Amino acid sequence: AAGAAQCSLRTKRLLLDARFEGYKLSLEPLACYQLALDAAVAEVALRDDQYTLDHMRAFGMFNYLHLDSWYQDNVYYIDQYGRVMNVSVTLDTALQKPREVFRLPTDLAACDNRLCASIYFSSSTWVTLSDGTGRLYLIKSGKRGNSASEKWEIVFNEELGSPFTIVHSVSFVKSDKHSVAVLLLRVEKDELDTKGSGYHIALEWITITEASQEGDHRYEIFKRRVLQGKSVPHYAAIEPSGDGLMILSYKPFKFMQDEEDKIEENTDEEITNEKKDPLYYWQQTEDDLTVTVPVPQDITKDDIKVHFSPDNIYVTLKDQPPLMEGKLYSSVDHESCTWIIGENKSLEISLIKKSEGPQWPELIVGDTRGELIIDPSQRAAMAESLMHLTSEVMNSNPDKEKPPCNAQELEECDAFLEDSASLCRFDGDTLKITHIINLGSNQYLFSVVVDPKEMPCFCLRHDVDALLWQPRSDQPENMWEHIATFNALGYVQASKQDKKFMACAPNYSYAALCECLRRVFIYRQPTPLPTVLYNRKEGRQVGQVAKQLVATLEASDPILGFQATNERLFVLTTKTLFLIKVNTEN
Repeated sequence: AAGAAQCSLRTKRLLLDARFEGYKLSLEPLACYQLALDAAVAEVALRDDQYTLDHMRAFGMFNYLHLDSWYQDNVYYIDQYGRVMNVSVTLDTALQKPREVFRLPTDLAACDNRLCASIYFSSSTWVTLSDGTGRLYLIKSGKRGNSASEKWEIVFNEELGSPFTIVHSVSFVKSDKHSVAVLLLRVEKDELDTKGSGYHIALEWITITEASQEGDHRYEIFKRRVLQGKSVPHYAAIEPSGDGLMILSYKPFKFMQDEEDKIEENTDEEITNEKKDPLYYWQQTEDDLTVTVPVPQDITKDDIKVHFSPDNIYVTLKDQPPLMEGKLYSSVDHESCTWIIGENKSLEISLIKKSEGPQWPELIVGDTRGELIIDPSQRAAMAESLMHLTSEVMNSNPDKEKPPCNAQELEECDAFLEDSASLCRFDGDTLKITHIINLGSNQYLFSVVVDPKEMPCFCLRHDVDALLWQPRSDQPENMWEHIATFNALGYVQASKQDKKFMACAPNYSYAALCECLRRVFIYRQPTPLPTVLYNRKEGRQVGQVAKQLVATLEASDPILGFQATNERLFVLTTKTLFLIKVNTEN
């Protein structure tokens, strides 16, 4: 990513609580309501050829419950008859049964290699929908959420190749034309990948635009672009303006250009990948250095010019550009330096160090064309001098003042993954990375829509906490803003081995996670107490307390979907939708 700005995430000190004391387990009962579904959720099991971790991440851990952030407490799922079903909650005690808002025209069961159907709410009146067979629908819905003006009409539908799921979509107007941009995810067989899983990930960015004919509001594909990478992205979203794209993933993504560009790029790569033979070899002892430069057979002593000075060396053959030229790593006694042509037609230069002892890490400053040769006795001496830094035992002397770091003390949840993820912003015109952040140990946890007009936020682990970041594509100087902190959630979630989904309230009042079966954990953020508690250990009053609540669902089926709103948690299984009342809005 040459030319990309290397950025970092700037945390806001005011949003961190150094004195957070942990979650108090609360036994207060949670009101839980359930709705029986009249038809099962259209769950698609992984096939035998979908065996990789990426298939599992993309489709095996798919969230079958879709939250419409443009309206309050409005969720959707697709059932086995291809019906898009909606539940819109106003009163928990008077729940309406799920209602059909749209029916997919295709017979889902007839398609062998289909994926799960997916849906994304591009705006308050536009919806993108995929049936999982490779067909994309653009739908004008009118105002949703049980309103009188709600009517889902297809304005565009097209077969776009192999099956995909919709990751994200946005609706925008540019130069008086309405467009919807959609991001599609595919896991594709990769014939060239013989060493890895045999698959790669393709993200296709499609822009569908209104074709302006008099009185005819047709929509057609304006642009199709494909990025490829080697891991399913944790997060991928299009900017509200449709001008750029942000991707958070372990392995890098890049745009696939046309064939001609590709050939050019490959030849460049070949040139850089060919490992060139070193131009010279050098050895050193405590008081001198020997440099050996291979020279052509027809070169005589008169063709060679070598010039020594206390800090520089200059070597040239005949009228060619200098073979070696530049500042030496340290000073030499230039009057004692010599050179000869050796028997095997190589130029041998002998340099005498001015100060005996120190090893030189390089011969000429910044020159990487030479190779240092170390003989076995030097190797042994170097190993000996480094012995005090290592030890065969995990912690050879634990009673010492400052024992070395002991890996036995690290907990399993603190083990970092080998390669860290990165967050990249791609420009829609140049298709190049403009901003990049290496996330290091800041593990990705989940994403959430706080404001539907903005990009989705992502939550990362920072030490023990979990921090929520809002991308702001219109502020290139501060593109990612720290907007909330879930205290100790980074640490707490790491111990939940069976977790399947994580979510948080758009107003940050709580975070929640669910296991594959039955159990839901809720972490309510600190709220002021009606009575003041006293912390004896620190001799101070505690005005706030954070609570952990646990709900166990009366369900024997695995959890398929999980969404959080400010007041409620929605949990979906094959046949039931559960509603857990977490907060009562004042």
